[in-house]
Amino acid sequence: MSTSARQPRPTVTGGSVPPAGHRLPLRVTEFTDPACPWAWGAEPVFRLLRHSWDPYVRWRRVFGILFDENDDPAPDPDAEARWYEGFVRGVAEHTRAPYAPRLHRLTRTSWPASLAAKSAQAQGGEVAERVLRRLRETTFVLGTPADTPAGVEDALRGLPGLDLPRLLTALDSTEARAAVRADWAETRAPLPDVLDLEGPGPHPGRAKEVGDGYRYALPTLLFEGPGGRKCVPGWQPLDAYAEAADAVAGGPLPRPGRLAPEAALTRWQTLTGPELALLTGEFTPPADAVRVETGNGPLWLHPEEARHHPATRA
Repeated sequence: MSTSARQPRPTVTGGSVPPAGHRLPLRVTEFTDPACPWAWGAEPVFRLLRHSWDPYVRWRRVFGILFDENDDPAPDPDAEARWYEGFVRGVAEHTRAPYAPRLHRLTRTSWPASLAAKSAQAQGGEVAERVLRRLRETTFVLGTPADTPAGVEDALRGLPGLDLPRLLTALDSTEARAAVRADWAETRAPLPDVLDLEGPGPHPGRAKEVGDGYRYALPTLLFEGPGGRKCVPGWQPLDAYAEAADAVAGGPLPRPGRLAPEAALTRWQTLTGPELALLTGEFTPPADAVRVETGNGPLWLHPEEARHHPATRA
């Protein structure tokens, strides 16, 4: 992320900072949505942080439901899709993230993808990561959001390591719906720090008005640890997250390290151009990477991922 537009730093609250080197688990809550373009654009930084901080951090995702079930339908769905297509391209001017050459429709509801991403967590962290990533790619690479159970099933078919029948069963469970409903409520109870937040930049992270209340801007990271609590909302540079983590952890966490391109593609299975650059320091993908064209640069697939990815099935 660019560091040219520095965002305001919310105050650390509560707790006392332990001596340097003291370690207690750092908790990170990520407020997100599979169909949020700012969250999609933040993936390079968030991938790097999760990878670098894995031994020190308990990272939890909260699905905020950007597109709710009771939202009024657009009177002209195609016009709405064209408007949102332009909005996504505008976001990508800042994030450099890929976007679909054509958005075939606006996401009708975030619930099916969020239920799937939440349910996938029962199959392990790596599977859950890949499920959420595949669901994001349906919107921002293919332009066909996985916003129905059938769309989720089609998007996730053949995903390595995923027990798809188990996931689809969980998708309809009252437990999954209750978990996402709890996420919905948690996202709509933002800290006072972000209610009147002002700052420069395209997405400083001020809480969004929804109905009679507010919700966190997406994405938002909430850090909690022995040094207190700090909220880093919106579109932020890498060092903003590092500073917040150090403050609440009571000492510096390891600085993000880079991987070889081959190791990164094996680890994550798909890489955007910004991810390749940030995670590896290189601009040339592995020789066997499969290229998928988008409206804003390629998406690189691991050969195994390419065998079943919806972008390459044809």
